[in-house]
Amino acid sequence: MDALIIVDVQNDFCPGGALPVPSGDQIVPVLNEYMARAAQEGIPIVASQDWHPMHTEHFAQDGGRWPGHCLQDSWGAAFYENLRLPPSALIVRKGLSGHDDGYSAFEGTLADGRDLKHVLDDLGVTRVYVGGLATDYCVLQTVLGARRAGLETVWLRDASLPVEVNAGDGEQAERDMLAAGARACTLERFNPQRHRVSSGQ
Repeated sequence: MDALIIVDVQNDFCPGGALPVPSGDQIVPVLNEYMARAAQEGIPIVASQDWHPMHTEHFAQDGGRWPGHCLQDSWGAAFYENLRLPPSALIVRKGLSGHDDGYSAFEGTLADGRDLKHVLDDLGVTRVYVGGLATDYCVLQTVLGARRAGLETVWLRDASLPVEVNAGDGEQAERDMLAAGARACTLERFNPQRHRVSSGQ
């Protein structure tokens, strides 16, 4: 079984937000098409959501590196309005504590308290496709988390963008993902499957 993971496509990471990824909204139509194809095949769709408290070591005001963003229950934390998440999407919230960067979706939990790895295991998922914002932080760490969890992992190159605090961070993230054993694909090669014929498929 495959699953699609959409990482942090939230208002604060899109133009007009508190920590925008340059042109971050431009990947939304591509992600919508990925989700439409995934829904057609009946595979699970997961969406991660940064969900920070007012004070956290993640923020510059409390000793971290980032401006305040994605505060719990705020406009900035909401999913971008043009992102067409299906009602069945599984929502994983991360970065909830004052001591948690929460970059990876595999660090988050669903509303029922289960972590993402357990949910995917229960569904029989063995391969995940990952895209969203930003390539060089939360997408990268979600891909690495999936690999550590033993999942076959495919990064959606045309549905991710970097924030590029430093020039070249996006390219370095790509190298790091591929070095960890992930593969990359684009929409034209996206072929999700509900039932895998074999582990080598």
